[in-house]
Amino acid sequence: MDFLFFKQEMELSLVGLQNAGKTSLLNAIATGGYSEDMIPTVGFNMRKVTKGNVTIKVWDLGGQRRFRTMWERYCRGVSVIVYVVDAADRDNIPIARSELHDLLMKPSLNGIPLLVLGNKIDNCCVVIFCECNNK
Repeated sequence: MDFLFFKQEMELSLVGLQNAGKTSLLNAIATGGYSEDMIPTVGFNMRKVTKGNVTIKVWDLGGQRRFRTMWERYCRGVSVIVYVVDAADRDNIPIARSELHDLLMKPSLNGIPLLVLGNKIDNCCVVIFCECNNK
């Protein structure tokens, strides 16, 4: 009968360039709410979110250039890395791709599952995946 009452815990890192929507995504998951007035994350925030029997410890990492050097530290040992990309920001797609590539080259992150999440897809200026792939 214990299997009916299992409890699972996992750790997740949200990374991506500034203004990609990482904190908004976390707030939407945690509370179901959304706010236009978000303050950029300075350094990182940690939040525990419980849904049913699953508790997720989420590291929400700042995306400004000065914080990118700490991404590896907060991605090491997590259950999954979620790389958030502002799909409507054409100018930053090459930078986002380059930063993701640099992150994935870190040996300490080998074997950690990765989800690349295109955010802000409701915006009319979304970059189509095949367009992004060809740049």
